[in-house]
Amino acid sequence: MQETEKIWMNGELVDWADAKVHVGAHGLHYGSGVFEGIRAYETPKGTAVFRLTEHMQRLHNSAQLLYMEIPYSVDELRAATLDLLGVNGIPEAYIRPIAFYGYGELGVSSIGNPVEVVIMSWPWGAYLGDEGLTSGIRVKVSTWQRIGANVVPHVSKATGVYLNSMLAVMEANRAGYDEALLLTADGYVADGSGENIFVVKDGIIYTPDLSASILPGITRDSVTQIAQDLGYQVVAKNLIRTDLYLADEVFMTGTAAEVTPIREIDDHVVGVGQVTLELQQAYLDTVRGRSERWSQWLEHAPARSEA
Repeated sequence: MQETEKIWMNGELVDWADAKVHVGAHGLHYGSGVFEGIRAYETPKGTAVFRLTEHMQRLHNSAQLLYMEIPYSVDELRAATLDLLGVNGIPEAYIRPIAFYGYGELGVSSIGNPVEVVIMSWPWGAYLGDEGLTSGIRVKVSTWQRIGANVVPHVSKATGVYLNSMLAVMEANRAGYDEALLLTADGYVADGSGENIFVVKDGIIYTPDLSASILPGITRDSVTQIAQDLGYQVVAKNLIRTDLYLADEVFMTGTAAEVTPIREIDDHVVGVGQVTLELQQAYLDTVRGRSERWSQWLEHAPARSEA
């Protein structure tokens, strides 16, 4: 991780090295927090954040499901993010807002603990590698199941939930694959460790329904809208693993992963297809300000300012 100048922490801009929490923080011990992943891109009109307001609203929604009250409104978090980008002065950034229960009590219940809110930003390239964006990645179906909707609320982007994802992706990496894909307890396709998944078959695009314990991805929603605007039919339905093996194309979406083709699943070669590359290009043209068609999703940051 490349350090930048400032981190926004509980309403103040602090030096990167000074953004600290107590080791007794509830969130450290129990994973009681929520977070977002957001990207800012360099565009012809300056740095722009992709769907910033929607991300901050999802942060609030995630917190609500954990009985957590974030002490800053969506608009305040939006403004803080744009201020932070202006201070750090990097044209492209990954942005990580996080809210968690801090230091107070160490019982399992979070009652009596303050809610800490932090926003970080730093340069971060292609999550699954530049080559992965063009040539596709190799994916392994994990032996770890995706946590069920009645175990924890999958609609919440909660920190503790990602232990499930960590186990899956580490298993895949140790076996020589780039990423993991998780199934539900019923054997339906859920998602990647940090990405939603799409399947292309006979010109129709399929993606798992939200009932498959998946996060309602903002990039998933964006790519769905782009695909529909380009004339494709997009169907949300239950998928099984053989749908992946027999697909014409498979790709993953996410803020970090953007639109990444999958060329191979469990050693079944799928390859990189034209539908995936068309949607990838439309998405990248949108976030980088090269296309006005979906420009309403860009929120521009100010030029560099002094803290």
